Amino acid sequence: MGSDVSEVTNRKRHSTTILAGPKHLLASGTPLSARCVSALKMLIPDPLKRWVRKEQHRFSVSPPVGWVHFGSLRRLAPVSSVFGADRGLAICHFYIQRFLSTYALDIREHVLEIGDDVYTRQFGGGRITKSDVLHATAGNPKATLIADLTCADHIPTNTFDCIIFTQTLQHIYDPRATIRTLHRILKPGGSLLATFPGISQISRYDMDRWGDYWRFTTASSHRLFAEFWPPEHVTVEALGNVLVAAAYLYGLSSVELQREELEVHDPDYQVLITVRAVKPDDTKGIG
Repeated sequence: MGSDVSEVTNRKRHSTTILAGPKHLLASGTPLSARCVSALKMLIPDPLKRWVRKEQHRFSVSPPVGWVHFGSLRRLAPVSSVFGADRGLAICHFYIQRFLSTYALDIREHVLEIGDDVYTRQFGGGRITKSDVLHATAGNPKATLIADLTCADHIPTNTFDCIIFTQTLQHIYDPRATIRTLHRILKPGGSLLATFPGISQISRYDMDRWGDYWRFTTASSHRLFAEFWPPEHVTVEALGNVLVAAAYLYGLSSVELQREELEVHDPDYQVLITVRAVKPDDTKGIG
């Protein structure tokens, strides 16, 4: 009888030793489940542990890594190489028109525009008394002025009531000299309405002819213009968001996005920069 009891006791001790594993897992107060997990961790090989951690990371973000579907955008060439203009109204032009519409009353009397007078006529209407078009080189039949804006000394000071300067500054190597000229030829009380890209593809047409040098942010834009205008006379805005930026880089047009998507502006995704700079006039307010 005593030997039978002894044998049963020994079997129990042997079973307990196998289940418990290393002695440090027998510490008082350690839950059985925790001891099992710790024992299993020691049994799992390192490569399998690394795979488990990798899978855990994949599913810790939303959507999980590998679940994003690119669809038609999984491509190495853009949908359009001309900013989506061949598919509808380009995203940059949608924003430019919104900007100029906001400040349409600034477009008045003697107006200077770059390349053509499309925006002068569209937003100036009956307020225009004289319209000039500036081009950097000869050959543009719409141009009334030929000038390099970095050194346009032949354009008189205090000439224009409004300058429409859209999508041009990035193509001039010396933006500071250009802004100095624009300030000089603008009349006191006049407004400069400028736009340029923050996030954008290269304009191949312009790159091959005179260059495509810069992309800007609200910080660099305000600092540049505030060198010549009092800071309180300079209004800088960034337009766009991550969806708009991706669509613009792929060459989608504004008609392929919903209006509410275009109207959300994320300061970390500055697709287009707009600047309104009003030249001080002692006889008038800022406007």
